[in-house]
Amino acid sequence: MRPDPTPHVSPTALPGYAATGRIDELRATEYRHLDTDGQVYLDYAGAGVAAQAQVRAHHDRLLAGLYSNPHSENPTSVAAGALVESARRAVLDFFRADPAEYAVVFTPNASGACRLVGEAYDFGRAAPLVLTWDNHNSVNGIREYARSARAAVRYVPLSGPELRVAESDLVAALDAGRGGLAGRWGRPGRRGLFAYPAQSNFSGVQHPLGWVELAQQRGYDVLLDAAAFAPTNRLDLGVVRPDFVCLSWYKLFGYPTGVGALLARRSALARLRRPWFAGGTIRAVSVQGGWHRPMDDESAFEDGTLNFLSIPDVEFGLRWLDSIGVDLVHARVGLLTDWLLARLASLRHDSGGPLVQVYGPATGAGRGGTVTFNLRHPDGTLVDERLVAREAAAAGFSLRTGCFCNPGAGEGAFGISRTSTRQRLLAGVDTIDQYLAALRLPTGGAVRVSFGLASTATDAERFVAFAQSTYLNRNAGAESPLPPRLRC
Repeated sequence: MRPDPTPHVSPTALPGYAATGRIDELRATEYRHLDTDGQVYLDYAGAGVAAQAQVRAHHDRLLAGLYSNPHSENPTSVAAGALVESARRAVLDFFRADPAEYAVVFTPNASGACRLVGEAYDFGRAAPLVLTWDNHNSVNGIREYARSARAAVRYVPLSGPELRVAESDLVAALDAGRGGLAGRWGRPGRRGLFAYPAQSNFSGVQHPLGWVELAQQRGYDVLLDAAAFAPTNRLDLGVVRPDFVCLSWYKLFGYPTGVGALLARRSALARLRRPWFAGGTIRAVSVQGGWHRPMDDESAFEDGTLNFLSIPDVEFGLRWLDSIGVDLVHARVGLLTDWLLARLASLRHDSGGPLVQVYGPATGAGRGGTVTFNLRHPDGTLVDERLVAREAAAAGFSLRTGCFCNPGAGEGAFGISRTSTRQRLLAGVDTIDQYLAALRLPTGGAVRVSFGLASTATDAERFVAFAQSTYLNRNAGAESPLPPRLRC
């Protein structure tokens, strides 16, 4: 259990912080570019940061050899293909996945991995989709495939100020209309899909990995969104065995971008039926005959030519992260998160009102290093998140403001009801700001600070100092015009 942080003590004085000192050493060497021009990077939930060693490795590899499209058999193609296959093995090794059970499908990102499952899953009246409110839009979008197949789509709500999901609500959604396991009704062997995040990209809540088995016991395949979880937490697929896992590698270690992965159990992958084919995904095809034969392995899901010049960087990144230690990163991020939560909670205006309203868990228990909040004026009104974005950027802070592509968690945080959203949609509003006004919301989003691989105590302390000096006892007043909100 993490020690209770004392708000006015530096994070460096917390028990256990010194044991994570290697991260400070790496910050001063491999990540020293983070401190250029006094910048403070606090958006690890948006993207990780690359070490200089990663960039050097990419440079050295490209200059030391010649690589070409792996869909051929010439020497340069074989060389590229060998590096891609080596990266697949490295992914399975990192996640402790049995190669006989799991396959690695390289995608453009986690969103691409979700789309692969959504478009090819056998949804139908007897094969529903169940999702938690707390999901990234890349997972929410799967519902459009389910609806097109006339499948039931059921959402499990969030409850309480911590924005967690009650397991009883989850069980009720999984069992609704089914009367038990899938084999008791409908087509023999027909299944449903349950999709949820291991860690919320909005609140940092870590939802139980035990739900994977709980849903599978009820006849569901499980898609686990690990994009926010994997950068600072160990995911062992020898212990937790979801049917599908979606990932973006830049979230784990910053580089490369444009490469993600779908980790899939081979038995689940074999049940997917793609609605189209592309170059590289088929064994044979006839134009005149109108038929095609897909590949029998993961390459059936890798459209066109893979990013063969960047996929080898995934292997280097995984080895790099493994050499630092996921558990070490987890410990550092946990300490900083605990300290930040305690420090923010201690900030109060002279009026006695809190400066900060945190959405989600108020302590480090059962959560990751993502902290989402709004700032309050002394009279209790919210500071517009667009103003915070502008002033934070001017002060050199890279953080996130807005809705974070997670509407369900936002609706839970702001107490927006299903009835009100439906009524307001029918009111004919045209802009996001008009919609927010119709919902009577005080602002259009929140502020998100997130820690990661190279975060230090100084990062956390500088942000608290900025928030305190800029917003404490600052009354609401006439501000210069803010740009309109374009999306949420």
